[in-house]
Amino acid sequence: MTDRALLDSLRQGDRSAFDSIFRTFYAPLVGTAESMVRDRAVAEELVQDVMLELWRRHESLTVEESLRAYLYRATRNRALNHLRHEKVKREAEPYVTGEPAALPSAPLRLVEEEIDEAVRQAVAALPERCREVFELSRVHGLKYSEIARTLGISVKGVEAQMGRALRELRLRLAPWLPGGGSP
Repeated sequence: MTDRALLDSLRQGDRSAFDSIFRTFYAPLVGTAESMVRDRAVAEELVQDVMLELWRRHESLTVEESLRAYLYRATRNRALNHLRHEKVKREAEPYVTGEPAALPSAPLRLVEEEIDEAVRQAVAALPERCREVFELSRVHGLKYSEIARTLGISVKGVEAQMGRALRELRLRLAPWLPGGGSP
């Protein structure tokens, strides 16, 4: 059965189509997730969440690309979200447990806040199209081909806008970069 036929059957609520999708993609998706999160149990849970969401949304599911690409992207996004969440938990742990020795010093926090603000301002100052391309790539994790399709421009156009954005950010953030002078 082709991806298109499987998706059509799935949209009709055909459990055998869902079972087929699950059997075909579960193990490779778990492998992909495990390579990112380095924990088999977590990887299995993430892929089960992807499959559960696939079934929950089966009637309204819109897949622009192949089913394989859709499932891998969904798995990758879940794994990245999990990793981000774990990082936030690790960084917040000293605050939660109240270990004052692990808390960053006030000057360090001030510098971090200044850098964050400088980055926000530098990104906000980019020309509109550069900023869109930069944010779609670096904030939302889209590939250049996906950005091109989203914005209705060529991949070369995306590459040019990204290059321009990075050059401008390097210039604006030079004082914060190693060897760039003092802030």
